[in-house]
Amino acid sequence: MSPVNDTAVVSASEPQPQLRVGRLTKAHGLKGAIKLELFTDDPGRRFVPGAVFTLQVPTGSSWHGKTIELVELRWYNQHAVGFFKDVPDRETAETLAKAILWIDQDSAEQPDEEDAWYDHQLVGLAVHRDGIKIGTIARLEHLPAQDLLIVKTASGEVMVPFVKAIVPAVDVKAGIVTITPPPGLLEDLPEEPDLPEEPELAEEPELPEAEASELS
Repeated sequence: MSPVNDTAVVSASEPQPQLRVGRLTKAHGLKGAIKLELFTDDPGRRFVPGAVFTLQVPTGSSWHGKTIELVELRWYNQHAVGFFKDVPDRETAETLAKAILWIDQDSAEQPDEEDAWYDHQLVGLAVHRDGIKIGTIARLEHLPAQDLLIVKTASGEVMVPFVKAIVPAVDVKAGIVTITPPPGLLEDLPEEPDLPEEPELAEEPELPEAEASELS
């Protein structure tokens, strides 16, 4: 059980989610080729000549806010290498090192694998343990060893390994993710301490009424 490798994200300004499909790692050779780390299970469909990718780069980069078009994808020693339009030499390729590649997701597209979801389908779902809601999914983190659900609870964020043994059920339509964490993974939230009662203000003593004096 895991999200598909094409990682999706939704932003407030972009109603259509984007998929993170690759990362440019370093220049390869002298003719502008760049080695790629692929985040997609289907490079033959994502990386075709003419495919256009949105670049995620630092704001100070000359590529910030731009897109890049793939000319050709080749394989060298089982490593993907891309040739891109307007990247004619090694010097230009080096300016793209560590750039992340995004594409727009087709609104009708769904994961092909069973028990696989895009990130944006899971973010915001309620997380239930023993039938009780304990929080919501804030985001997913994709680590080399495993994927993690970052669950926002009343006491802060908790990392939950996204594996079948701990996350046995995901019901996107119902908006619920069921977890069965082992002891120690999610400790019970401490009860809020009772605040001490404010001391009652002492009543001011009443002043004795002045006695009337009579003229004898």
